[in-house]
Amino acid sequence: MAEINLFLIFLGSIGFDLLIGDPRFLIHPVQVIGFYIKKISDYLINNFGKNKNILFWAGLIVAISTIGVSFGLGKLIELSYLQSRSNFFGLLIFFGLSSCIATKGLISSVKEIAELIERKEINDQNKRIIKEKVQRIVSRDVSSSSLEHLLRSSTESLSENSVDGIFGPLFWIFIGIILIKFSIFLPGPLSLGFSYKAISTLDSMIGYKYDYFKYLGFFSAKIEDIFTFIPSRLVLITLPLVSPKINKYGSIIKKSYLDGKKYDSPNAGISEAIFAYISGIKLGGKSKYKNELIDKPIINANGNSCTGEKIKLICQLILRLQFLWIIIFVLIYFIISTLI
Repeated sequence: MAEINLFLIFLGSIGFDLLIGDPRFLIHPVQVIGFYIKKISDYLINNFGKNKNILFWAGLIVAISTIGVSFGLGKLIELSYLQSRSNFFGLLIFFGLSSCIATKGLISSVKEIAELIERKEINDQNKRIIKEKVQRIVSRDVSSSSLEHLLRSSTESLSENSVDGIFGPLFWIFIGIILIKFSIFLPGPLSLGFSYKAISTLDSMIGYKYDYFKYLGFFSAKIEDIFTFIPSRLVLITLPLVSPKINKYGSIIKKSYLDGKKYDSPNAGISEAIFAYISGIKLGGKSKYKNELIDKPIINANGNSCTGEKIKLICQLILRLQFLWIIIFVLIYFIISTLI
């Protein structure tokens, strides 16, 4: 019965995120995780920045400690709930799971950018505001970007972060729901949800390939690659099912996979490519990171330029796919429940 309650809490947390998002009165786990990562990373860079070996192995300690504490906190709350059936711990799980999913926050921020760019009159002040909003969701430097590049940057961030911020957490939380049915001491939804959030935060903060981060963030980036590998490919094979191009299912997946493989990341290119082909847009090209201009491989070379309407279409696709995943989760959960 407690496991069923956990599944209902999971479904409720998804609905809460879709309707409300992250409540401002609660401290978000990412804020705590990010504070720890920044403090320890700054300390290591300031004191050992010239020693590549120390940064390399210290990066492993940073990754393990961040993920381990996140997992342990989630597991403690799960055990407390399952052993006491306390409503208090049930609420902690509810808000904790909701904080792991970023559907409303991601979609709202990108839609706002698209609507600002689509305005007929854009003065210097509006363009500055748009750049500030885009900079919050991307790691590249957009200070000198054109409106067209700002749209592309927002679209690439939306398509890539839909896996990191939505479908990755959903996948691992559901795995936890299944595992905990067999034993309360196995990883559960909150422990895996918090762990994945820690992994994605590590990657977004120190998982870069320049300066000190090549060494400090090496393990964080590799761990994120491993834990996002399955969710990104599940998005690849399920997104066409909720699109008007379902009749081109095989060819779209093949093209998306081949284009996505061109990226250094084994996951980012895959997720960007499937959204690009279904929405009919071209992604990739030159982007500025720090003071370096990087030319990313082109995805869907025959596609159109990114527009506000295309961003809204991708947002719709994300919501449709999330509902499809929920239906699949429900079916799998009840099938497994009848077998054990």
